[in-house]
Order: sequence, then structure tokens, then C-alpha cells
Amino acid sequence: MEKQGELEPKDIRLLNAIIKKYDGKKEFLICILQDIQKVFEYLPRKALTHVSDKLDIPLIQVYGVATFFKAFSLIPRGGHTCTVCLGTACHVRGAEKVLDKVKRSLDIDVGETTKDMQFSLKTVNCLGACALGPMMVVDDDYHGHMAQNKVDEILKKYSSKF
Repeated sequence: MEKQGELEPKDIRLLNAIIKKYDGKKEFLICILQDIQKVFEYLPRKALTHVSDKLDIPLIQVYGVATFFKAFSLIPRGGHTCTVCLGTACHVRGAEKVLDKVKRSLDIDVGETTKDMQFSLKTVNCLGACALGPMMVVDDDYHGHMAQNKVDEILKKYSSKF
């Protein structure tokens, strides 16, 4: 998106269209940020600065919203998000071992993205599927009764790396 520290004209047009969709109203900041993230898969700094200028909202306030909600990311994410539940039910059934295997297989830690930008890894405290724990979710696909020996097989479905 960024070119030599500035927004490209096509990105400015895109951001302006998103802002216009919400009539340039400050109260739609969250919706605007959601739309920007859908397009760029994260919230680039230059986009946040542009939104701040166009909506006449202090940049610190835009960042406050962008960092408050876990759904927003200020760093590029991988094409697939792998989430491992570490809630009590999953924890007692071996979620830490599953997480360790995912980290080894992807060669990243929680909160990181693989070098090839295919996967990002995160953890949550509960996915609401406790009876199926340990749980792993890739994108919107839930995988229950996880074990270390299932990790690579599941990741292979989303990547040619394995």
C-alpha cells in the first residue's frame, strides 16, 4: 500500500470511497476501520493518518480505537489465521502441546506471521466449544479433539508448504 512513505493515488481514492460510504461521520470510525482492514488485511499507519485527517479526529483517538479491539491489526496478517484455544477445558486436554506443535510447524510464535505471509498465529481464552477441546481454528474452520499429530495434516489443507 505505501510507496516511499506516502499513499498511492489508488489507495487515497479507495480510502476516500470508504469514508464517503459513511458520509464522513466520526461516529462510524469503527465501521470505516473494519472496511479498511477488509481491503488491506490490516490497518496501515498511513491509512489511519488519512482517516484522522479526513474525519478531523486526533490520530491518537484513531489509534486508541484500532488498538482497543482485538479484531484490528496494525501489522500485516497472514492469509490464514490459526487460533489455538487455551481455555481451561482445552488446557487440561493438552492445548499447550498442540500450540507448541503449531509454533514449531509454522516456525513462529503467538502474535507472529510466517515469513511467506501464509499464516498468523494467535491464542484465545475460549472458543465456546469446550466439549471438543482442545480446539484449533484455521480461519473459520473449527478442528476439535486436537492432538500434536493432527496439526501438520490440518495446516497442509491451507498451504502447499507442508
